[in-house]
Amino acid sequence: MQTPRRGELETLEQVRIDVDETGTIAAIGPSDAVADHALADDVVLLPGLIDTHIHAPQWPQLGTGLDLPLEHWLFEHTFPLEKRLTDPALAAEVWPQMVATLLAHGTTTAVYYGTIDVTTTTMLAATCAELGQRAFVGRVAMDHPEGTPDWYRDDNVAAAIDASTASIAEIRALGNELVQPIVTPRFTPACTDDTLRGLGKLARDANVLVQTHCSESDWQHNYAIERFSVSDTKALASFDLLQSHTVLAHGDHLTNADFAHIRTAGAGVAHCPLSNAYFANAVFPARRALDAGVRVGLGTDIAGGAAPGLLPQCAAAVTASRYLEDGVDPGLVPAERGVPDSRLTILEAFYIATVGGADLLNVPAGLLAVGKRFDAMAVQFNRPGSPLQVWDDIDDPARRFEKIVRLATPADIRDVWVNGRRVAGAA
Repeated sequence: MQTPRRGELETLEQVRIDVDETGTIAAIGPSDAVADHALADDVVLLPGLIDTHIHAPQWPQLGTGLDLPLEHWLFEHTFPLEKRLTDPALAAEVWPQMVATLLAHGTTTAVYYGTIDVTTTTMLAATCAELGQRAFVGRVAMDHPEGTPDWYRDDNVAAAIDASTASIAEIRALGNELVQPIVTPRFTPACTDDTLRGLGKLARDANVLVQTHCSESDWQHNYAIERFSVSDTKALASFDLLQSHTVLAHGDHLTNADFAHIRTAGAGVAHCPLSNAYFANAVFPARRALDAGVRVGLGTDIAGGAAPGLLPQCAAAVTASRYLEDGVDPGLVPAERGVPDSRLTILEAFYIATVGGADLLNVPAGLLAVGKRFDAMAVQFNRPGSPLQVWDDIDDPARRFEKIVRLATPADIRDVWVNGRRVAGAA
């Protein structure tokens, strides 16, 4: 089961998928021969999930501290923890547990913010390579004296650029095609103009993608306008950080003009619906972004989003879109309460979590099709004790698919493959 196009469910029954030595799907045809791995009748194969926004050093605080505004949460909880994760001894404990857990949730591709430290960021990339997760790993650059604590920042512009350059070299030196570096200015409040400009040039020169935050909250959106006299999107573009396949996290306050700018650049948004409920002060208009031709992927925003898998984020994306369309203030008449034509379907949410993420990152994944890499997960129905139950005379393929997306847990995920290699699963 998969969503090759927005809003479309494709179900392939009784087929055999041949995977070559590179992990690429070479053929899909009738299941008229013995397979190396045969699925039971109560198991369904789906594409692996693509998480386009994760803060790796925030993993130990997952599920905590979500009662504060974003700017206070960062300084009171997040920056102190990220500083601790510059210690290789602690990183060696956290990274393997996190990556293994995400793989068990079906996250076959992950886009990570590391720490400001080159060594522990390289350790994160090495962990992804060892455990078999496709990943983009970025050393976080942050040098602004007003937007960062003095005990967790780059010393100056040269230090920020040099460390980011070194991080790219170290990750590439791992020699694993699954793991790539990504230039990572944290966000405009954390970086000086010269660092933003230098990182834009570095991404061009090194031919790597860019990730950063953009117009996440009232605070961040208005900060950019006050500092640069333009929107966050236009500010990033002025520093040459709005490049093809740039990953802009959140984007809840983006305007139609911003969407047009992002579409023209070929960049896109990592939509993090659960995190947005706590920190964004708005609901991201995912349908409007898709209709505008903007690339959209899905993200957990660990630890701002307190659920480590993308299936719960699919459900959260649908829920958030309904709140946006229907509105939340009963004191207003229905015609004034919400934003018409905002709702997403579960098919569209899963599309964003797979095909949309692959398009945003320009990776050959997100779909079980010839020429794509075999990144997949096998989900079991009717496991004892699981709510993921199917009744043949009640549940057609569409209902089964919706149940998977809304109800499946790691205990129901029997196998996970990345690039043709089994890397996780409950079986």
